[in-house]
Amino acid sequence: MPLVEPMQEVHTPATTVPWSDAGTLEVLTFDLGEETFAVEAVMVREILDLLPETRVPGAPPLVHSVVNFRGKIIPIADLRQAFAMPQTAEVTLDSRIVVIEIALEGEPIQIGIRTDKVHEVATLDRAASEDPPAVGMRWRRAFVRTLVRRPGGIVVLPDLPAIFATHLGIGETLVGDAA
Repeated sequence: MPLVEPMQEVHTPATTVPWSDAGTLEVLTFDLGEETFAVEAVMVREILDLLPETRVPGAPPLVHSVVNFRGKIIPIADLRQAFAMPQTAEVTLDSRIVVIEIALEGEPIQIGIRTDKVHEVATLDRAASEDPPAVGMRWRRAFVRTLVRRPGGIVVLPDLPAIFATHLGIGETLVGDAA
């Protein structure tokens, strides 16, 4: 059985959601360690309490386990792997799984992202965003879509198609448009 199963639904999920004409983007913000990340809100399908995970032998470290949610097997991604962040075994009452739907190789896929804490749906302003700097980043620039300044710090908008293509060995031809 493949680790990532295509969904049965008909709609076309996004690979990357563009900024609106007004220069805004609705996102769900969450923490991984001391960093705040965000995913496009239209990609979010569920926010779950942590569930028992089953490790998949031979699976890539980014997606090395799955959960059973309502009879569906959902692979769990640990973005700490992509960003070379320290692994933590500390699970808190705030820890959650954010289930997103994304198109990989033209197929809609549901993937859970393990988070330390989910914050809110927020509207980011493109005027406050910048491309990742060429120098001084500890992460691969290709994995960061943009950095957005907000009160209290910086929000990292990861480039999920690039991360999954690299870590899961999926081809670079990722398709899908925001509806």
